[in-house]
Amino acid sequence: MAASKSKKPKKLTMKDVEAAAERLKNWGKWGKDDHIGTLNYTTPEDIVKAATLVKKGQVISLAIPYDKDGPQGGKTKFPPVGRFNPVHLMLRSGADAYSGVLDKRGIRSADDLLLFPMQAGTHWDGLGHIFYGNHMWNGYDCREVNSFGAHKCGIEHTREKMVGRGVLLDLARHMKVEWLEDGFAIGNDLLDACAKSQNVTVGRGDHLFIRTGQMERCWAAKSWDGYPGGDSPGLSFETLDWLQEKQVAAIATDTWGVEVRPNESEVENQPNQPWHWICIPIMGLTMGEIFKLDELGRVCAEDKRHEFMFVGPALPVTGAVGSPVNPIAIL
Repeated sequence: MAASKSKKPKKLTMKDVEAAAERLKNWGKWGKDDHIGTLNYTTPEDIVKAATLVKKGQVISLAIPYDKDGPQGGKTKFPPVGRFNPVHLMLRSGADAYSGVLDKRGIRSADDLLLFPMQAGTHWDGLGHIFYGNHMWNGYDCREVNSFGAHKCGIEHTREKMVGRGVLLDLARHMKVEWLEDGFAIGNDLLDACAKSQNVTVGRGDHLFIRTGQMERCWAAKSWDGYPGGDSPGLSFETLDWLQEKQVAAIATDTWGVEVRPNESEVENQPNQPWHWICIPIMGLTMGEIFKLDELGRVCAEDKRHEFMFVGPALPVTGAVGSPVNPIAIL
């Protein structure tokens, strides 16, 4: 199968972004002190129903490995500022034990340390990650995020969220291609058509996963070049209204930044990442990036079932604006 043909996205202006901000603003919807936005859509009853989707007990991890070979090492025209692949160090090893180095308890053991940006691999973006003007989600002042972390919308508020019904829309398989072409803008009609062909619905409280196949393209090329911050298939700006109407709790894709790149802006890089501007600070929609969806797509296609129980809470790092995660689909 070849890559899909590119669909040219509509060019946006700042007026389009401002209009969407007014139309889709969810500030105050869950109270003036809310920190989790659309994650509120998932109820305890939804989680109970999601548990009934477990039919064979198969567990599939949707995370890529956290190691030195991750996607942040790929070359790109627009390298993400400050992000690098995980650095794994041993604090104490088997060689230390063999040579007689023991800790104060006299135990022969190993310990290690991991250093990496919170968004280096598979991760959730927190609601303090992106600002709209001088504000963050729910109208909080962007200065609530300072050098000590996020004093509003810290990722720790989601520690008991990101659990419920998961839905996969496998767009690459639906279009009978190995991967969607860079710059391919995924619109509402395509999302609806894919859901219909898979005999699955997307609704309130769901955790939605979009497979474009871009990650598999990188593996085939044995290179992450172009992946971090480069051109990519992704969601069109119009899908924000679709997601708002569906009352989706969270969305994640197998790409670096979920939305289509090059962006749909009328002037290059202005506004940059316009979908993000509305998704996170205006709608309060939790989004995930760099999710590994190939195995899930294969199994869902074999089973002819694209819904499952999903479990993938963020790490409760106080004041963090993003979190690594090992998300799990249970079928």
